[in-house]
Amino acid sequence: MKKKYLIGVDGGTQSSKVVIFDLEGEIICEGKKDLEPMSLPRQGVVEHPDDDLWDSLKAASKEAMQRFSGRKEDILGVGLCTIRCCRALLKEDGTLAAPVMSWMDQRLAKPYEHKDPAVRYVTTSSGYITHRMTGNFVDTVANYEGQWPIDKDTWQWSEDPAVFKQYNIPREMLFDLQLPGSSAGCVTSAASEATGIPAGIPVAITANDKAVEALGAGLLPGNTALFSLGTYITSMVHGRENINNAEHFFSNLASVPHRYLYESAGIRRGMWTVSWMKDLLGEEAVKRAQASGLSTEAYLNAEGEKIPAGCCGLFTILDWLAPPDQPYKKGLIIGFDGRHTGIHMYRSILEGIALTMKNNAEAMHAELGLVPDKIIVSGGGSNSDLFMQIFADVFGLPASRNVVNGAASIGAAICAAVAAGVYESFETAAGRMVKMSDTFQPAEENVELYKRLNEEIYKSIPSHTDEILKKSYPIFE
Repeated sequence: MKKKYLIGVDGGTQSSKVVIFDLEGEIICEGKKDLEPMSLPRQGVVEHPDDDLWDSLKAASKEAMQRFSGRKEDILGVGLCTIRCCRALLKEDGTLAAPVMSWMDQRLAKPYEHKDPAVRYVTTSSGYITHRMTGNFVDTVANYEGQWPIDKDTWQWSEDPAVFKQYNIPREMLFDLQLPGSSAGCVTSAASEATGIPAGIPVAITANDKAVEALGAGLLPGNTALFSLGTYITSMVHGRENINNAEHFFSNLASVPHRYLYESAGIRRGMWTVSWMKDLLGEEAVKRAQASGLSTEAYLNAEGEKIPAGCCGLFTILDWLAPPDQPYKKGLIIGFDGRHTGIHMYRSILEGIALTMKNNAEAMHAELGLVPDKIIVSGGGSNSDLFMQIFADVFGLPASRNVVNGAASIGAAICAAVAAGVYESFETAAGRMVKMSDTFQPAEENVELYKRLNEEIYKSIPSHTDEILKKSYPIFE
């Protein structure tokens, strides 16, 4: 029997990745293209420059297809996953009328303002990329979060005219909605020429990037919590109903139709901050890594393992990008003395991420009445043994990671598998394609230390520092 394949597209905030899998979830080959730096033309405006989302996807696709040694006719489908909470304004022909607004753009916290008469459609990043691939004006219903007239109970556009008036987007400017696991159409000849992906291959509808990542990480109903280590870091648990007005979480539409992911508060610019610290350590870290025969990341993690838990009293508050409703907040590293080095700062950022997410997740779990028995960690940060052990120690629970830690790509491929009829259900597909790599057990002495540091110190730091930051904000905004 000839081997068959699926393509998973993971369009993230920092890069576009295109991965070709076999039907058992094994990676055959992949391509990657970093995105250009965000355009920041004025305060509050954060855009993807030019046509960067599409251009980076084209480059990553061509790289993956050049590396593919199988038969192109044996590729069964493409699953498209893109960044959530973006807004794309399109002309009549489906091309961009303006650069795509990033999820960090403050305009997205407000209803749409129709200022440009050239704008014919208002959609998401997934709607835009789906149109570029298929020529159809359709999008996944599971990528509309925020200022959109969506009904999360019915998984369709609202039928209430007042809701459309509230968000100021007429129905005729919106794409038609489809459920995850359905087909959006096929790769057009133009898209094939641009990407190298053969024309005629079905393109599958997926969901928002966090939901697709959860599917690719194997998060299904139960007492398991997922921690997604991306530019935006969050935690999720599975649910079966749309819970409105929760205090410590919101209901996100899942990759499985009519299921939900309960998502805690997160960290904006989460793993970006880790990269920022790596860059700050500069050439010296690179030289030492090379002398040790390691990558810079492996060197920093190896050195970080030598630093005791708690970093000798160094604490990091992860507010490098302030939330819109608290613009005064800033990132903090506090508690320096003569013992501290750049490696202490690096480890302190990792600990700060884990401690922040523990507090955010526990608030959600308490509201849900849920007691998790294990955690899954996904995203590039899960490559680090140090980071995985910190998560296990901070949570006091076994922390697992999967073979494919870029879970959005395999989650997209799972959607393609369901759309192509390879597997009868998302659960079956995930069971066949998602494979666990290893599990880190908590070290009891570190569990107790982190618990004490969190309860006695870490949780209370913002209550002391926020008043100072409120005074400095008007001076430097």
